[in-house]
Amino acid sequence: MAHFIDRRLNGKNKSAVNRQRFIRRYKKQIKQAVSDAISKRSVTDLSQGESISIPARDINEPLFHHGKGGKRERVHPGNDQFSQGDRIERPQGGAGGSGQGDASQDGEGNDDFVFALSKDEYLDLLFEDLALPDLKHNQLDKLISYKTVRAGYRAEGVPANIDIVRSLRGSFARRIAMTADKKKQLLSIEQQLEELEKSAVPDEVLRRSLLQQITDLKQKIAAVPFIDSFDLRFRNYQKRPEPTSRAVMFCLMDVSGSMDQATKEMAKRFYILLYLFLSRTYKNVDVVYIRHHTQAKEVDEQEFFYSQETGGTIVSSALKLMLEIIQQRYSSQQWNIYAAQASDGDNWADDSLPCAQLLSEQLLPLLRYYAYIEITPRPHQSLWEQYQRLLSSHPNLAIQHIREVSDIYPVFRELFKKQAA
Repeated sequence: MAHFIDRRLNGKNKSAVNRQRFIRRYKKQIKQAVSDAISKRSVTDLSQGESISIPARDINEPLFHHGKGGKRERVHPGNDQFSQGDRIERPQGGAGGSGQGDASQDGEGNDDFVFALSKDEYLDLLFEDLALPDLKHNQLDKLISYKTVRAGYRAEGVPANIDIVRSLRGSFARRIAMTADKKKQLLSIEQQLEELEKSAVPDEVLRRSLLQQITDLKQKIAAVPFIDSFDLRFRNYQKRPEPTSRAVMFCLMDVSGSMDQATKEMAKRFYILLYLFLSRTYKNVDVVYIRHHTQAKEVDEQEFFYSQETGGTIVSSALKLMLEIIQQRYSSQQWNIYAAQASDGDNWADDSLPCAQLLSEQLLPLLRYYAYIEITPRPHQSLWEQYQRLLSSHPNLAIQHIREVSDIYPVFRELFKKQAA
């Protein structure tokens, strides 16, 4: 079988072309392995690279070869029990080996292929085909979003912006314009001088006059500078305002006593995926972290993921704090506002209805998208039921249920899958 090896130069990482071709070819198997690896990782190493195994059967390629063909009988050297033509009975009770796993039918085989993904390749596959829903361009931001664009040429500028070709073109046109008449006069006088010298008795006075005129004209032509400051042209640049996509993501996490350690770990996994997705896919996206039990508090990233504070459960406190922050810092006319709330669904009985009313009447009209994730193996409680009633009238609301660690990545992809244009 012919083997082709790509030896084209590719910078320092000469195997990058082959790696990308391999990833494209076996993307389905690699993405499945990446999805499986999410549930096995700890919270602290979700953003690292990954070594994945691809079953050998998935990368086998068809081969053309000669078969053994015919009927063969063979007695191996050292045999002292069997004679030619003996039939050996199948062993009872399965294979006699003591190893683990399934034995190969033909007595030999290959281990699964292990492929190491870099951090960038791992995250690219992790967040492929994901996007913030309904992200729109808002009004012009006069302070930040200016783009420098070319705007023709100008006669003044800094030396770094000089356009040599344009300047030489202007110089050539100026020299033509300033010397054309003189060159015509020079050509006429030279023809007169040539005719005078052909005559039998040339007029010496006229000859000297013509020579003097030729010398004067040549000096005037030579005095025209090759390039003048008038000829210089500089590239001109202008700053043009552009529509910008300014987005903020609110992360609301329940840290009450009903959230046991395993549930909090799953909530952290979900939010770390969300943080990696936002920081890798979008630039300048603000993230606001809110932790709540009976009281809500805006915290930084470190405290959001690692604080041990706990207490009772009043979900409306987090929604009210979120509304206050939006009114103070994030105008819905200028920002794309998103929110994700993770909870086990446990809430004070008389607080679930006010939560739904606050969400429906004040928050959802301001938001592009609101995702509620309930993390619990138990049946749904009143908070889920109240949110579920809002689904039909609010298309920018989504709710999902996570029962175990393996549900986190599928739910995350479902919430943030790229929508059709």
